[in-house]
Amino acid sequence: MPIGLAVGVTAAVVLACAGGAYLYSQHHMHSLLETARSTALAEGDLIRVALEHQMIENDRTLIAKMIRSFRQQTPVERLVLLDRFGVERYPVGSGQPDAELQINSPTCQACHRYPAEQRGSSQVIETRGGTVLRTVVPIRNRQECWKCHDPSHKINGILILDYKTEQIRAEMARDLRWLVGGTAAITLLLVGAIGLVIRVAVLRRLQRFETVARLIAGGDLERRVPAEGSDTLSWLAREFNTMADSVTGLVGEVRSQRERLETVINSIDDGIVVLDAERNIIAANDAFLRRAEHSRAEVLGCQCRDMPPGGCTIVDCPTLACLRTGAHQVRICERRAPGGAVIWEEVHASPILDGAGQLRQVVEVWRDISERRAAEAHLAESHRLASLGTLASGFSHELNTPLGTVLMCVEGILREAGGEADREQIRESASIAREQILRCRGITQHFLRLARGQRTQGDIVDLGTAVNAVARLIEPTARAHSVKIEVSPISTDLRARADEAELQHTLVNLLLNAVQASKPGGCVTIQAEAKAEGETVHIRVTDNGCGIAPEDRKRIFEPFFSGRHDGTGLGLFLSLNFVRRWGGDILVESVPGEGSTFEIVLPALVTADVQEAAR
Repeated sequence: MPIGLAVGVTAAVVLACAGGAYLYSQHHMHSLLETARSTALAEGDLIRVALEHQMIENDRTLIAKMIRSFRQQTPVERLVLLDRFGVERYPVGSGQPDAELQINSPTCQACHRYPAEQRGSSQVIETRGGTVLRTVVPIRNRQECWKCHDPSHKINGILILDYKTEQIRAEMARDLRWLVGGTAAITLLLVGAIGLVIRVAVLRRLQRFETVARLIAGGDLERRVPAEGSDTLSWLAREFNTMADSVTGLVGEVRSQRERLETVINSIDDGIVVLDAERNIIAANDAFLRRAEHSRAEVLGCQCRDMPPGGCTIVDCPTLACLRTGAHQVRICERRAPGGAVIWEEVHASPILDGAGQLRQVVEVWRDISERRAAEAHLAESHRLASLGTLASGFSHELNTPLGTVLMCVEGILREAGGEADREQIRESASIAREQILRCRGITQHFLRLARGQRTQGDIVDLGTAVNAVARLIEPTARAHSVKIEVSPISTDLRARADEAELQHTLVNLLLNAVQASKPGGCVTIQAEAKAEGETVHIRVTDNGCGIAPEDRKRIFEPFFSGRHDGTGLGLFLSLNFVRRWGGDILVESVPGEGSTFEIVLPALVTADVQEAAR
């Protein structure tokens, strides 16, 4: 029997028995007082009758004997006979009224403070000797007494009989002790009986609920509580079994859904792994385990940074960035297979939020993009050749201009040399020819670098040099479309970490699109500056052309989507992949009929990168 239930039952029984004992003691005390009051009244009436008889016979000897005899009884404290003036007459007193027997005394006021119709014949009062039960018997002035007493008086005197209450209280205490002892014994028996009944009829049946609930929690979903009978516990057992049936159905459905989900996740070729806030692996599919080349037992519970060789090789952890920012993160990493082949992987880290919107876990998706990288490289090469074809006409025109100047200068030198002209004119013509030849070489080198896709050592790009070089390459094409190219002044120390050939390719794509979108007489502006307290670098290409329709703006970065009938649809797709590979992005703002702005956002160089670029 549970301690709380036992204490509660015991307390209830004890309180009930104690209340009953208290009420009984009060009733018993009242009964004893009533018995003593009845006895006193009977004795008082007896004395009054004898007194009246003797007074009529005028024999006071018997009256004195009776009073003395009654006074000798153990419970009698006082027995006096007072005349109508309050003077004690039997036995003969001092003739002076007793102070305690005066009307205005506290003992008399215990009764006389009430109206006559509310006064009782007996009252428990406090006297100098202690607590007594006082009974007052009036001796009325009957007709037989008129020969000695004035007929106008109603009473001739009063008989006062005081009984000691100590004996009554002692008897009451004795009875109370017996009552408390008997009540205690009955209480113990009653508590024991109640406990036995509760244990047999209630607790033993409730233990079945506990046992079945524990078994169900342990996985035995078919276990049920016996529900025979028609009492409350039987009804509760049936309701419990109904709830257990519902829970069993839900658990079975959850298990089925979990098995289907695990089957679906394990059938995905991409590696999927779930990490908690401390980056402990709490779930992984088969593809991730094959990639990590470890068993599930070796991976689960292991921190991703402590995972055995073959795990994560990314320095800039996407999960840490996701936990820090709460946003989706994408990273690309390179690793080597056991055979030595290079495998490129794209890692997506997405936050998992709880019901309160707090980030609790992160799911990583590892995707092998080696084939996609190869296809993108092939597409980039195809688009590069297409861009070169677009630039070829402008490039040839750009070279013809300095070559014509060189030819004219050389012919002038020949004429002047043949005519022994002034040496200073020959030197000037030769200088002009030299400048034009150097110009042709610079144009050719930039064109060859763009055509070959050569990487620069260190991948630290001087943005001013790169932007100006691309502007020179696009200038002939822009002139052919009657479009002006404006390059805003760029700080000489503005640098970013990127592949220079890919950055130039991206700028060529954006500038060609801007030139082709502009009307004759239009203008294309290039700006580059650092923002966000030097954390990012922004390169903006702005035109005042036709703009982009809102329904096309979401698709312009999709492969093979083009707004021109002769476009390949690969330029913006490859440009966005190049920029995101460097940790940046391309933003677009466009108003149809007013023009567009494409903004390349790149991470700025940290201090170490700047020092490396300076060396």
